[in-house]
Amino acid sequence: MTTPRVRGRKIISINLGEFSVFSSKGFMQKRRKLPLSILLWRFLGATVFSIAITCFFFVHHVHVSTTSPFHHEKFNKKIHTFRDLQSWTQELVPLHLYKDQLSASKLNDSREDTESNYEKLWKPPPNHGFLPCTKPTLNYTTPENSRGYLLVHTNGGLNQMRTGICDMVAIARIINATLVIPELDKKSFWQDNSNFSDIFDEKRFISSLADDIKIIKKLPEDLMDATKTVKQFKSWSDMDYYQKEIASLWDDFKVIQASKSDSRLANNNLPPDIQKLRCRACFEALRFSPRIEQMGKLLVERMRSFGPYITLHLRYEKDMLAFSGCTHGLSTSEAEELRIIRENTSYWKRKHIDPTEERSKGNCPLTPNEAGIFLSALGYPTKTPMYIAAGEIYGGESHMTELRSRYPFLMSKEKLASIDELEPFSNHASQMAALDYIVSVESDVFVHSYPGNMARAVEGHRRFLGRGRTISPDRKALVRLFDKLKTGSMVEGKKLSNKVNALHQVRLGLLRKRKGPISGTKGVDRFRSEETFYANPLPDCLCQAENTYSS
Repeated sequence: MTTPRVRGRKIISINLGEFSVFSSKGFMQKRRKLPLSILLWRFLGATVFSIAITCFFFVHHVHVSTTSPFHHEKFNKKIHTFRDLQSWTQELVPLHLYKDQLSASKLNDSREDTESNYEKLWKPPPNHGFLPCTKPTLNYTTPENSRGYLLVHTNGGLNQMRTGICDMVAIARIINATLVIPELDKKSFWQDNSNFSDIFDEKRFISSLADDIKIIKKLPEDLMDATKTVKQFKSWSDMDYYQKEIASLWDDFKVIQASKSDSRLANNNLPPDIQKLRCRACFEALRFSPRIEQMGKLLVERMRSFGPYITLHLRYEKDMLAFSGCTHGLSTSEAEELRIIRENTSYWKRKHIDPTEERSKGNCPLTPNEAGIFLSALGYPTKTPMYIAAGEIYGGESHMTELRSRYPFLMSKEKLASIDELEPFSNHASQMAALDYIVSVESDVFVHSYPGNMARAVEGHRRFLGRGRTISPDRKALVRLFDKLKTGSMVEGKKLSNKVNALHQVRLGLLRKRKGPISGTKGVDRFRSEETFYANPLPDCLCQAENTYSS
């Protein structure tokens, strides 16, 4: 048998069962048969090694192409997109840079669903010809000479402070005071050290209300050490209280300081010009600072790039649950932690709360899971883009899993923007809340899990502007349905959907006159039972077109 002659190297010749080595001398040194299993193991090893080398170069190439030029290294969280084949690369790129690609892939289906369900799910309620009417009546006069200065210490979170400031504008007009730019609450649960000009457009606020009251940035130097009276104005007070009891203080003092600002003015039975002034202050004068407005509008644009969207105001933060005593769906240790917080918060008066009783009365916020069941029963498809307006959800992702499984496209300011973009606002709870407020007001559908200060403020602002649906869940009725689902006496499907939709036909933000107090209530409870002025400024600041003498 002839054999190949090769100089300076060896040749390995492999065939299925034989192994031969030829030396440079040209003769076969060794020839033997090997077991088939060994040959197969060696063949597989060589194959795996080849694949590993190929993957190394492929991954290196993909990494470079993805990060240049679009990848933002400081994007802090993955974007939760639809589970398509391209999601693993999209998660590396900021949402606003790959939005066209995402829109073209999966969100087209969502938009088709939106168009087919427009009447049922997205169509705004009719406005019946109502338009904003905030200009003063013909009897309104320019402000008289000021009798003194009104200092205001606001209290609460962003929206509680915001409506309180608007009330103080009206009170300053009633008692003929010069309003000093209010001091924001820096000691409440939120621990935000922002000043007025950090959150609001101070220049606009002063100039927009120049024909109503005089506003200055700080107290004159010669009055800094003057004796002032500190007064906690009575809640829900009328004109008589301010014109007589409070205004009489000018006889002895040049400076009156209001120690609290929330709910200090009645919702109803005030002169039309005072009510219109409240609306001018809230919806026209008290705008957010330019940098907050700019960032908020950017978030809105990024949400709108995916078509119509829902904002879900998910009131499931630690402070809310501790204050309300609501612990449904929480662990024993979580419930105990909230109880301790409530016990140690001196200005929360209610300490001993029965969570089961509170939930059965409809006094508890919907849990994230319950919110998901509710939206599914209303008919919103799983691909619906949804913005979560909230602070830090108590329990984190562990309490969001079921909601996310229903609606995987959950977005938030932290997911829509980079760390660099949010950095100026991130350590300021009220500024972050302002961003949520803007996205909420501009959303196609706004849904809240609890009618707190933000929910009421957004509801009223959307009514004033004529925005889309604002859905207010009937929590008391829903709790009974959720409990039936838990016990198995009802299942999710058409029957549940019909019941939920029937319950909420008149809870879509329809234009209607503001509700008065509940019959039979007295004193503070009577005022507390009223629908708040800022949640529904009709009829004071919304007029039907044929009757609108000003706009």
